[in-house]
Amino acid sequence: MFNLTTEELQTKQALTTATEIYQQPEVWQELVKNLMAKKESMQSFLNMILSKHEQVRVIFTGAGTSAFIGDIVAPVLQKENLDKLSFESIPTTDIVSNPDYYLQKDKPTIMVSFARSGNSPESVASVALGEQKIIDFYQVVISCNKDGQLAKNSKDDKNSIILLTPDKAHDQGFAMTSSFSSMMLTAYAFFAPTSFYNNEMMNHLISNGERIVSKVADVIDEILDFDFTRLVYLGSGPLAQLSHEAALKMLELSAGKVVAVHESTLGFRHGPKSILNEQSLVVMFLSSDPYTRKYDLDMLKELSSEDSGMKVIVLTEKEEEKALTAEADWVIAVNDSESSFDSDFYLSLLYVIFAQALALKKSIQLGITPDNPSPDGRVNRVVKGVTIYPN
Repeated sequence: MFNLTTEELQTKQALTTATEIYQQPEVWQELVKNLMAKKESMQSFLNMILSKHEQVRVIFTGAGTSAFIGDIVAPVLQKENLDKLSFESIPTTDIVSNPDYYLQKDKPTIMVSFARSGNSPESVASVALGEQKIIDFYQVVISCNKDGQLAKNSKDDKNSIILLTPDKAHDQGFAMTSSFSSMMLTAYAFFAPTSFYNNEMMNHLISNGERIVSKVADVIDEILDFDFTRLVYLGSGPLAQLSHEAALKMLELSAGKVVAVHESTLGFRHGPKSILNEQSLVVMFLSSDPYTRKYDLDMLKELSSEDSGMKVIVLTEKEEEKALTAEADWVIAVNDSESSFDSDFYLSLLYVIFAQALALKKSIQLGITPDNPSPDGRVNRVVKGVTIYPN
């Protein structure tokens, strides 16, 4: 996997993380089958809620990577203009510390909790606060762990539904990879089933995912010849939110040795661009939307015109965009099929594989152990040390 043997990955304590990145297309395929089997019960649960209320607020919540899922999915679903539903993304860390800012008593609310383990104290506390403060409160638990506290607490609640990812998505490595993409797909399937169960789109996603995990290491090995110590991820709309997750993967797996930041394409000029120096690597997630893409390409031209010694990587959908080659040091196309994706949502799932694999291989290059990049316990796979106070 990723141009390393199983023995090498074991020696470098990277096998678990590498496997969990590599297996994602296979996990997605299993996930689609599982969700198809639950399609009717999911729709019935949502219809039950919509039949009772004129307008329903949907809060996507989680902490860290789990929170970023909501950040990406919320604008995608808002664009789908689903009747009676409005979507927001609010981290559990904000809900727990400031519940009265975010939980509204008289607004019917579906809280969608994303949780790899389901045992994070903020996740459990956010649900308890929702039940306490909101009159018409409903819950969708999207988790990778059937034995987690979130799943257990909602098991016999008629106002809750539990959606579990395949067992393989319950990542055992430090960083969330399979769990991230699987929970993101599950949320989309629940609220936009017509789009999700488009066989053509899902087949393209899975086949291109298989190609990327098999080949992306070749270009990553070239990139790693450039000794970068700063990494910037840029994107627009949902891809700006994806850049947050991409930067976190590098920060986590490099144990902070690579300064990794994120920003929106247009926001980058407004101060954050100050971070660039001769040891910077900039990764641009190009949008498939023709209008949005104009702004992405303007930033690409601006970066390529600078003589700072930094390097620029562009992730885009199609390989035929050769004009990009003159502007970037590397151009990575994620869709080699004739058909195009109809949303940046699908591109985000392919783009993130690159970010995960880059973080993995940079971690190994730095001599860090990706499966446990923080052996001193400074940060943990499931957060520790949180005190939940009564409200």
